[in-house]
Amino acid sequence: MSSWYRHLPSEFEPAGVELLAGGSLSSTWVARWREQPQEAVIHDSEQGWVSGQELLDRSEVIARKLGRAGVEPGDRVLLSAASSAGLVAAHAAVLRLGAVVMPTNGAYRAEEVAHVVTDARPKVAIVEQPEWIEWIHAADPNVVVTSPSVDLDMGPSVQLDQAQSETPALIGYTSGTTGRPKGAVLSHGNLLSSVRGLEIAWRWTADDTLILALPLFHMHGLGVGLHGTLTVGAKAVLLPDFEVSQVLDSLQEFHATMFFGVPTMYGRLLESTRADELKNLRLCVSGSAPLAAELHHKIYQITGQRVLERYGMTETAMLVSNPYEGERRPGSVGFPLPGVEIRLEGEPAEIQVKGPNVFSGYWERPNENVDAFVDGWFRTGDLGAIDSDGYLSIVGRAKELIISGGFNVYPREVEDVISEYEPIQECAVVGVPDDEWGEVVVAFVVAEREVGTDEIKSFVGERLAHYKRPRRTHRVEALPRNALGKVQKHRLMEERET
Repeated sequence: MSSWYRHLPSEFEPAGVELLAGGSLSSTWVARWREQPQEAVIHDSEQGWVSGQELLDRSEVIARKLGRAGVEPGDRVLLSAASSAGLVAAHAAVLRLGAVVMPTNGAYRAEEVAHVVTDARPKVAIVEQPEWIEWIHAADPNVVVTSPSVDLDMGPSVQLDQAQSETPALIGYTSGTTGRPKGAVLSHGNLLSSVRGLEIAWRWTADDTLILALPLFHMHGLGVGLHGTLTVGAKAVLLPDFEVSQVLDSLQEFHATMFFGVPTMYGRLLESTRADELKNLRLCVSGSAPLAAELHHKIYQITGQRVLERYGMTETAMLVSNPYEGERRPGSVGFPLPGVEIRLEGEPAEIQVKGPNVFSGYWERPNENVDAFVDGWFRTGDLGAIDSDGYLSIVGRAKELIISGGFNVYPREVEDVISEYEPIQECAVVGVPDDEWGEVVVAFVVAEREVGTDEIKSFVGERLAHYKRPRRTHRVEALPRNALGKVQKHRLMEERET
């Protein structure tokens, strides 16, 4: 399935689409900042508007500090902080150095932080959480830890902007079926080609202003919202948290044209008496979790906005999108984006993808890389269907991924932690549909005594990010299994309901 031409404006010819123009992601940004140095680019509440020249200057200073700390091309730098212009400058500095960014979820707890540090071995960690200093140094005392202001000694001039299309740019951690997060290595070309495709498909231009309340450790906020803004020369207003009134105030104050969110955000916006203010936007995009058809219709009824739903992954950036022009079909993610090829293989049909946006493999995981690809096609683990008009829908998951509030939760990781709790003999974790969060985590446990939900929440919450905590815990006599001894998770909820 390669019908990506359906996203092209009438004046575009498929042969004229150049997804890697600019060579590297950061070089594309630098060229724009030098072209229009006084043009405002990023806004945050503390610093106001920050221009291209300021980002050039700040990123060069940070790069010199990182160089003094020993960071060289190919080295990893961990970043974890609330959205700000300073974080954007640090992100740009790492890429300009030819080093690799490790965007890391600020909700991670000690065990999760220790895993990514020992796995990817960053030279420097730029973090705002005080407790992370101890956690990082416990995992690797050689890591230089600093705050988002990068209070390190200045070094001499360093060579910048030498990265090429194939240069690694980012390691995005995504949980795997083995339970431990694994790092997807994306190159400058992977990330650049993805946003070039979105630039075409969504008619994204330098005239756009995006309200960005998504975190900058996630592909949606970082790889789409920030990277897209900087690549096309648009503007982004960074909000460190999602707060309904702040989002709506920002839409008005900055004459915004775009908003990107997860379904939970749209549900909360609709609860406001001011929800109809979304009508002034040129484009509303939803992703990171399925947007229920009912919510899609409700948004239209209240705001007049037909939300554009799309589909992507940490390993691939963006893959598929509903069309900008034409029907944005509820329950569907649309057509492949420019440069992306999709096929459905097997029974049930798994979505497999190819394209310049698709990563080359997981960090130091040769065995998993063999399983991840077949004949050059990446196996997404998602199940799909294509209707008679060519729209792709996600109908299930071959893997047991739970998406809660736009965040990925892999049951095995949560099960491994719950199993460490002394009263628990066995456990199984499933995702259950939820109107607000899309899905919530529910645990079924075989235990020697009654175990309450709050008890499990507390135990898991000390070890894993908050969104991985079970919302409900049910004690059962035994976990249902098939003849081969595999737990039949679908029966857990069925038996609970009967």
